[in-house]
Amino acid sequence: MATVNDPEDAYIDALERQTDVFGQKFGCSTSPSFYVIHYDDGAAHWSMYPWGWDLRYLNLEKGDPTPCGKPIGRGIGICQKCHQGKGDEIRNTLTILNLRFNGIGLEGAKHLTNALLDNETLTTLDIGFNGIGTQAGEYFANLLRHNKTPTTLRLSGNEIGEEGTQHLASASLQNKVTLTTLYLDANFIGDLGFHHLISVLQHNKILASLDIGHNEIGPSEIEHFADVLRKNQVLKTLGLRNNDIGIQGMQYLASALSENTTLIELNIHDNDIGVEGTQYFRNALQRNQTLMILDFGSNNIGDQGAHYLAEALQQNQTLTTLDICQNDISPEGAEYLANALQQNKALISLDLYGNRFGSRGAEYFASTLRYNKILTTLDLYGNQIGAQGVQYLATALEQNETLTTLNLPRNTIGDEGAQYLANALLYNKTLTDLELYDNNIGSQGAEHIAIALQQNKTLISIDLCSNHIGPQGVQHFAKALRQNQTLRTLDIIHNQILDEGKRYAKDIRKHNSHLKLRFNY
Repeated sequence: MATVNDPEDAYIDALERQTDVFGQKFGCSTSPSFYVIHYDDGAAHWSMYPWGWDLRYLNLEKGDPTPCGKPIGRGIGICQKCHQGKGDEIRNTLTILNLRFNGIGLEGAKHLTNALLDNETLTTLDIGFNGIGTQAGEYFANLLRHNKTPTTLRLSGNEIGEEGTQHLASASLQNKVTLTTLYLDANFIGDLGFHHLISVLQHNKILASLDIGHNEIGPSEIEHFADVLRKNQVLKTLGLRNNDIGIQGMQYLASALSENTTLIELNIHDNDIGVEGTQYFRNALQRNQTLMILDFGSNNIGDQGAHYLAEALQQNQTLTTLDICQNDISPEGAEYLANALQQNKALISLDLYGNRFGSRGAEYFASTLRYNKILTTLDLYGNQIGAQGVQYLATALEQNETLTTLNLPRNTIGDEGAQYLANALLYNKTLTDLELYDNNIGSQGAEHIAIALQQNKTLISIDLCSNHIGPQGVQHFAKALRQNQTLRTLDIIHNQILDEGKRYAKDIRKHNSHLKLRFNY
């Protein structure tokens, strides 16, 4: 799901920028995650460890190994060179902490929340997928009562349940909680847990992003939530993926969205909304003037649902990103959407992954690319478009001046389709990212693309993973890339390149130090 001002973007960027800090300070291997927590006693150790430097970003996801491999105690590892200093500065300098997938459990959660009670700097805490259970909701509620600095809390996949959610909601209602972003997806909160959160949303004035996907929430509580959403002036991002909203729940949501003026991003992927529910949503989109990002994938909308969305796109001029993947859309539905895009002046990204419109559908979208001057990203992954469909698209790409990303994996385009795309790359001056993995492309198709790369100066990334270009295909790229200094990423993993191809791949790296090349045998 795409996001607007997602705090995770800044979160990940910060962790990546921190990659070299540890090695520079302590003379050990560079890694953004040199400290590992696996179990409850490890979390207890973490809460007591002294640090002698300004620790701001700490990424401990998935139990990464320490650089020096010197464990201290069961379930915890830390480089001895890094264990320096006086005083527990982690309480005063840490701003971002990632503990996802570490199995720290309930007792570990207790130690961690106690350690952070007096912290005055932590803004982002991610403790997702640790199996901490219902009671941990009480621990984090206590943390929120005492610590007013966290703005982002990620508790995804922790089996917090209705009771744990009630504790969190109670803390939010009783105190001036500072959270602007809350992730509670995959926590079995159900309708009762959502009911507690609705009470919070009625009074909360700062929570801007809420994810409650995968929580078995049905239409009855959606009705109550819709009443709050109509008047809410703060919430901008809402995740409801994989719940049980259905047609009735969609009717309630659509009614609220017709009046809401703040929501920017909505994810209602996989909610069994169907054709009738899509009709309700069409009416909302025709009135709504703020929603920009919509994930409507896997909702069984079919061609008639695509028709309703196309009607909405003809009037709506704010939606910029639309995901309608896996919705059983045939050429008929593709034609509705393609025609609408010729009139729409706002949509820049369209995801049609896993539908079934084939080469005819590709022809309709190719026609759109000739006239549409807005669309920058088009995802046609797994639509059975074949070489014929690619020919339509390639012809359009020769004239198109806006599309930057084209995703065509698993479309069985073969060497013939690769040749059509290669010809387009000789003329196209805007496409930067091209995904072609698992397309039955051999060495001949690789040669066509490689020759095009000798002249093309705009393509930055190409994914040819899981084809069968073999060693000869790698040789073609090795020759072409001596002249091309624009390409930054080339993925040829799972292409049967053998030892001979590996030698050519090493030659590519030798002459293209700027290129990120991924390959294996």
